[in-house]
Amino acid sequence: MIDHVESQIGRVTARIAPGEIGEVRIPYAGGSEVFHAYGWDEMETLEVGTEVIVIERIGPRTVKVTPFKEDQP
Repeated sequence: MIDHVESQIGRVTARIAPGEIGEVRIPYAGGSEVFHAYGWDEMETLEVGTEVIVIERIGPRTVKVTPFKEDQP
């Protein structure tokens, strides 16, 4: 089983705001799971439904994300 979540694309399931933890659903372990999430840009708000990409894993079930743009590698 692959435990790698960086570069995975998912969606915000609970709003991510400055100083607040939110949630994202991303592909994981052959399915998809919800992870706690913070914004990569600490001043940005990400609303429910926003498509995001995982930049960094910062804990067993916590990631940092940024909005996904089609032209990203």
